[in-house]
Amino acid sequence: MVVAAWFAALVVVSVAHRWIPQSGWLLVHLLGIGAASNAILIWSGHFTDALLRRSATGARRPDTARLIAFNTGAVVLVAGMVGGWWPVVLVGGCVVAGVAGWHGITLLRRLRAALPSRFGHTVRYYIAAATMLPVGAGFGIAMANSGLPGELHERLVLGHAAVNVLGWVGLTVLGTLVTLWPTMLRTRMAQRVETAARRGLPALILALAVGVAGALAGIPLVTAAGTLGYLAAALYVLEPHLDEIRRKHPADFATLSVLAGIVWLLGSLIYLTVALATASTPLEAAAAAGSVTAALLAGFLVQVLLGALTYLIPVVIGGRAAVQGAMTELERGASWRLSVANAGLLVCVLPIPSLVRVLCSVLVLVAFASFLPLAVRAVLVARRMRGTASKPGRPEPVPARKRIRSAAAGLGIVVLGAAAGIAADPAAAGLSTVDASNVRASGYTTEVEVQIEGMRFVPDVLEVPVGDRLVVTLVNTGTDRHDLVLANGTRTARIGPGETATLDAGLVGGQMDGWCSVAGHRQMGMTLTVEPTGVVDDLEHTDHGSGAEAGSLTSSDVSRSLGADPAAGFVAHDPVAPAPTADHRITLAATDEQREVAPGITQRLWTFGGTAPGPVLRGRVGDVFEITLVNDGSIGHSIDFHAGSLSPDEPMRTIEPGESLVYRFTATRSGIWLYHCSTMPMSLHIANGMFGAVIIDPPDLVPVAREYVLVQSELYLGAEGGEADSDKITAEDPDLVVFNGYANQYDHRPLQARVGERVRIWVLAAGPNRGTSFHVVGGQFDTVFSEGDYRLRPDTGGSQALGLFPAQGGFVELEFPEPGRYPFVSHSMVDAERGAHGIVEVRE
Repeated sequence: MVVAAWFAALVVVSVAHRWIPQSGWLLVHLLGIGAASNAILIWSGHFTDALLRRSATGARRPDTARLIAFNTGAVVLVAGMVGGWWPVVLVGGCVVAGVAGWHGITLLRRLRAALPSRFGHTVRYYIAAATMLPVGAGFGIAMANSGLPGELHERLVLGHAAVNVLGWVGLTVLGTLVTLWPTMLRTRMAQRVETAARRGLPALILALAVGVAGALAGIPLVTAAGTLGYLAAALYVLEPHLDEIRRKHPADFATLSVLAGIVWLLGSLIYLTVALATASTPLEAAAAAGSVTAALLAGFLVQVLLGALTYLIPVVIGGRAAVQGAMTELERGASWRLSVANAGLLVCVLPIPSLVRVLCSVLVLVAFASFLPLAVRAVLVARRMRGTASKPGRPEPVPARKRIRSAAAGLGIVVLGAAAGIAADPAAAGLSTVDASNVRASGYTTEVEVQIEGMRFVPDVLEVPVGDRLVVTLVNTGTDRHDLVLANGTRTARIGPGETATLDAGLVGGQMDGWCSVAGHRQMGMTLTVEPTGVVDDLEHTDHGSGAEAGSLTSSDVSRSLGADPAAGFVAHDPVAPAPTADHRITLAATDEQREVAPGITQRLWTFGGTAPGPVLRGRVGDVFEITLVNDGSIGHSIDFHAGSLSPDEPMRTIEPGESLVYRFTATRSGIWLYHCSTMPMSLHIANGMFGAVIIDPPDLVPVAREYVLVQSELYLGAEGGEADSDKITAEDPDLVVFNGYANQYDHRPLQARVGERVRIWVLAAGPNRGTSFHVVGGQFDTVFSEGDYRLRPDTGGSQALGLFPAQGGFVELEFPEPGRYPFVSHSMVDAERGAHGIVEVRE
């Protein structure tokens, strides 16, 4: 039940990860420290007693105490990481490490006190594994310290992962399979299993030590050698089990899930060995380890865990009828669940469009999470059937034909999910728009190297003789991730700075366009043309577009929207200014979100924290802000805080999907400051929603009755449900100009005030291209604060508008003399008519 509780928490975080700080770290550790580690502590103790023929009498209380202490430490550790409190992480990590050491010592004492046992080597696997977790926890505690130098952090990441996954988990699994695997298959143990297990343990430990030493020393080649050694030792230990499989084929969920998990482990080790051998720096080595995270955790660890629990839950329930009933429940949809999980995982680890990966990962989560309700049903059914007379043995096996149909249905669901992702984003799948059916091959190959300079391909014209096969070597000499897509559907993967990719474009028969498919890069000039030389076959040259998105919304669509009311239940973006806070440790997730921006008009925005504008941050001069940017989006993003003064090289760098960075700055000057994505093309990223405000209060700021924040920005609409139109941005031709991300929203949901109340309105012009002349119709400002200084104070005159260029901000204060509806606008009237309009509703 403890394991199931952690697994349930894992499912909840998987579903809600975008709204949970440190969600990526949390997912890994809810599985590793939570579900898997509890399973290891519980079952290794149980198997030790069984294999050593030792009575468990008297051990229950200490075992329970260890579980309570371990889970307390795990919860404290998780809370410390999520809250960013390193001393709490230190305490929780030390408790976890201490309990693991306590567990190992307990097993060692039991082994020494027992009579010689045929299966004592399995217990030695458990003892060796128990020595690994304290080491891995120590690495993790050190990594959590924000003062750790960057390169040392990357080295510890690799060592931490190796010790915990291959040591703590891997050794436990390999040792357990010695006896559990033939038991699950209901066949006799193969002859060489025990010998291989006994001889393999020292080799596994030695290989793991070499790999960890290479990781800590920052030598990826040594780490690769250790990984290869671990792979070879694991194959040596596992190979005798093939005889058991030949005698009794796996046919139920438990055995097939464990078998699939072992295959994922071996495949991951093979890939990791090659990736580490070709890595040149600790950063590349850590990236290589990160690339197999899904395969090792979801493919190996989850499947072994679920397979073992599927077999063991009925065993511990006891009673023949109860066991049969529990097994029947846990076998429901077995073939479907296995097919969806493994096919979906296979798709996810391939270089596929991000939308396909998201859809397939959801299917994998559903397949895994279905274990929880089945486990609950199994326990309830077993309780109901306990004591009922029944024949011993397993439930009736599902006919092979039915299993195949169920597996095929699961595979079909994954295929449909992948197809839906491609259909929703065909450009990312590299679909061809060129007819090359009339090209005659010349028999020659033209090879060209293309480099990247800024936002340009060099060269950007490739002259190729008609009929030649074109092979392009793309060398990323730039500072961002890029790819190359040709109109005939061929493409490279997205590669980082310093990386190289090869594209085989096939036969060239006519002019063909090429571009970088990263959003906005094509509009920034990342295009090239393949020019055929010689006699050109009669091929139709396809116009591949000027950059405007097909199906863009028309001016009539926009006009109708501005005259319409939002749908029932519309909730406006909260304009109330937050109070200053003392703790400025914040996680901002960069996400892709479908959001309505005007009545009936939806766009796919790139956001900070799920909204555009992003959350308002507020503090005082001298406050330290620590923002963790997590890229949960589909392309690279970054963040630039105007409220901080520091070198942009590291904190403002672009991070790729799945990565994160920590941005720290000290607020030294007051004002309302813009933050925004600074990834090129910057105008596109800002226009598509990546901006927000930081308020740093002036030291003498007095309280007022009401305080609002209005962030003005422009929208350059693409297709309905699509992203911003880069050509409109370049032409500075916005469709909408809005306050807080939605056209005219405060006409429909007015700001509130009362007669005689002092109202402060903070205003920020986020752009990307237009400023504002903020004006309240019927009101006069007696206080104006702009760009860090008071331009007007009470009793010294009045102001009718707050004029701001893009990226400038300030606030105004006023009191309303009588009840009524006071419009506020940008007094650049064409912008007011585009949606920069709202109302302050004043009551007695």
